[in-house]
Amino acid sequence: MAGGKIQKRKPASADHYQGGIQFHKSKGQHILKNPLLVDTIVQKAGIKSTDVVLEIGPGTGNLTSKLLNVAKTVIAVEMDPRMVLELQRRFQGSGFGNQLKVIQGDVLKCELPYFDVCVANIPYQISSPLTFKLLAHRPVFRCAVIMYQREFAMRLVAKPGDTLYCRLSVNTQLLARVSHLLKVGRNNFRPPPKVDSSVVRIEPRKPLPPVSFKEWDGLIRLCFNRKNRTLGAIFRQKSVLSLLEKNYKAMQALQISQPSSNDANMLDVAVLGDTAGDSSTDLDGGKEDEEMEIDGGDGEGAEESEFKSKIMGILSQGDFEDKRAKKLTQVDFLYLLSLFKKAGIHFA
Repeated sequence: MAGGKIQKRKPASADHYQGGIQFHKSKGQHILKNPLLVDTIVQKAGIKSTDVVLEIGPGTGNLTSKLLNVAKTVIAVEMDPRMVLELQRRFQGSGFGNQLKVIQGDVLKCELPYFDVCVANIPYQISSPLTFKLLAHRPVFRCAVIMYQREFAMRLVAKPGDTLYCRLSVNTQLLARVSHLLKVGRNNFRPPPKVDSSVVRIEPRKPLPPVSFKEWDGLIRLCFNRKNRTLGAIFRQKSVLSLLEKNYKAMQALQISQPSSNDANMLDVAVLGDTAGDSSTDLDGGKEDEEMEIDGGDGEGAEESEFKSKIMGILSQGDFEDKRAKKLTQVDFLYLLSLFKKAGIHFA
């Protein structure tokens, strides 16, 4: 139009398409486009020619193609029907048709088949529930090599004393050996996410520690709710003492002994991945009210005071009263739980 401005339309970004398929960032669809990284991930997985490989979130099949070259069978779980069609189109008549099995559905809701190795570039929003679903899977797989958001990955592998050491670190490392393999920059994806990623290797422990996972998670939640406080300060809180005393009396009345068999608690593994109300992932810099102790003061009755002394005695027995959760190891927590169990104190 004369005298008017011509408004140019911005072309759709090529980064959002592959083979005519538009990717949705809101669904966590970030396709790994760097072939060297794909090769490295497959190599780090240590796949044998007899292995059944579970791939979660195959997308358009860039990683799938490499997996099919080294594995006996690849089972790909994909939620997006467009991606399922693309996988079928890409590998139909390629010679890999009989090796590839595609399951369309939500990986968190579907029943997973047998597999030896899991390789996955997952939507980051399902990182925690998926990790613990895999660790609860039976029979136990050999290893998983998974792409996570970098900060989540660093929490998984964090050690006592690290800033990112939290409930997620402790629970994951109770069930598996975890190791950081490599950092992956955001520009290796199409479309690029807002954050960097990391690849982590997870090897389930065999056998698992003989512990009730519900009891374990109850203790860990309590300790990491204020991980910079001393355990003495945490266990002096009226709300904590009230909860433990209620559990103690209930167990005494019912005279219930917790099963020591690992099998009895196998289905409880999933509770470790529940992040509801978990404040241990906050990066608080360690300046919270570390020594603020909330106790009953003068209003304590004789019974409450006696129970509080019992709890403090357990902490003193293991030399835990002045220690903080952020610096305790797996062995420390297992020992602490055993002391409470021996005294008839339960967390679930």
